[in-house]
Amino acid sequence: MRRWITNQLDLPEDVMMDFPRITMVGQIHIYIENHKGLLSFSDKEIRILLSQGQLLIKGKAFVIKTILPEEILLEGKIEQVLFIPE
Repeated sequence: MRRWITNQLDLPEDVMMDFPRITMVGQIHIYIENHKGLLSFSDKEIRILLSQGQLLIKGKAFVIKTILPEEILLEGKIEQVLFIPE
């Protein structure tokens, strides 16, 4: 039903389908929108809850620059981004 409404009204799928939007700038920044919470954080790994699983980001020297209820901006050297389904 949501997919049909999205197609008929020409709305962005990430908004209607409750998908995260992930934007990376090289290996130094990653911006995650529409997440469900921060599960764990260290300077080498961050785990973020999504509506249909988890996002695991590995790297070095991580710093959370911005954290809001549905947005996270992470800075550091990103080496790996993995989606872990439910």
